[in-house]
Amino acid sequence: MNKLYRLLAMLWLATIALMGGSALADETCQSPFLPKVTGQEDYIYVWTLGIKGVADGNDSLVTVDSNPKSRTYGQIIHRAPVPGRHEAHHAGFTDDRRHLWAGGLDDSFIFIFDVVANPAKPKLIKTIKSFVKDTGGLVGPHTFYALPGRMLITALSNATDNSGRTGLAEYSNEGRFIRTIWMPKEAPYGYDVRVNINLNRMLTSSFTGKKNYMRPLGELVKDASAMKEFGGAVVVWDFHARKPLQVLQIPGAPLELRWALMPNHYYAFTATALTHQLVLIYLQEDGTWATKAIADLGENLPVDISIAPDDSKIYVTSFMDGTLRVYDISNPFEAKLIEQVKLGEMANMVSESWDGTRIYVTNSLLSQWDKPGDYWLKAYAWENGKLVYKFTTDFNSVGRAHLMNFGSKALRTKVE
Repeated sequence: MNKLYRLLAMLWLATIALMGGSALADETCQSPFLPKVTGQEDYIYVWTLGIKGVADGNDSLVTVDSNPKSRTYGQIIHRAPVPGRHEAHHAGFTDDRRHLWAGGLDDSFIFIFDVVANPAKPKLIKTIKSFVKDTGGLVGPHTFYALPGRMLITALSNATDNSGRTGLAEYSNEGRFIRTIWMPKEAPYGYDVRVNINLNRMLTSSFTGKKNYMRPLGELVKDASAMKEFGGAVVVWDFHARKPLQVLQIPGAPLELRWALMPNHYYAFTATALTHQLVLIYLQEDGTWATKAIADLGENLPVDISIAPDDSKIYVTSFMDGTLRVYDISNPFEAKLIEQVKLGEMANMVSESWDGTRIYVTNSLLSQWDKPGDYWLKAYAWENGKLVYKFTTDFNSVGRAHLMNFGSKALRTKVE
């Protein structure tokens, strides 16, 4: 199995090398089973929560023009609604980049969009409504992570008691259920998943169950017993065997996971929502893994991180104070704050382009947790060593902007 996965990854890279011409745009957080590609992104696909009384009120996949040479730069150019509101949250490409899978945390529906036929205007082609039944009770599909011919999906909860006990699911690219992998009993919570194919290691992180994340935040934080029902661990897995090897105790709900990207950098990062720490996860000489808190992020609910392609910087967005912080991690054991940008009243997702020059941020977290106010996508770029503001896309007419994926005009011809 290890040789097979390595071969598939090498074939992908060879395919990209033979393509020539303008490259497709990508983000640094994508699966290693997607082709690693660079270039100017033409579009940003934003999985967007619907708001009652706004547009048709439905969740939607919104396309923003992100090419500076375009006359509609920074503007919404398309909206692909899905029927109803499902707590739109995360989305991810299949390994062939033909389809984008997007999920709802409330009813566990999954929506599959064709992003090849017309990359500017993704089209809904399939809806999976059987996730809970298929998986034996998983609830809240969160991360959609491409594997060769498959989609690996983390869940946040379960249908028995809506707690944080949960697992992972695998589907074929065509939408056929393959298997469920429950989290180990000593670390039952789930959130994100990331794979390092060179090390044959997979990491999963932890959050909380549906009875918490679908509850108003102001009410939740006053409930002492409910606040105890958040995960506090990262699990290290044998990726090919899908077998848990080690549980790392990281108190305070470690959320997004980001592997270092350079060769021979055997470490990853996460940030804890409740204890506001930036944490290094690193391989020791004896083959086991250890953790080290490398920065205190302040009491402001850090919610997303993005790593630079050369592992020199990490970007952290915090929800409560609406701030983007940039840390120098050239020494991964000691993070140094080098840039800080006030984005607004709240901030959530952050994505960096693979060439390390452009940064995009959205500000919706969860429908029951968001603060009243405007919803947007903002763009920044590095110029002369400083982050420079580029544009704001107003989402108030379409919904709450959440997860971003990059698209390209060249995608259609290069995958056909």
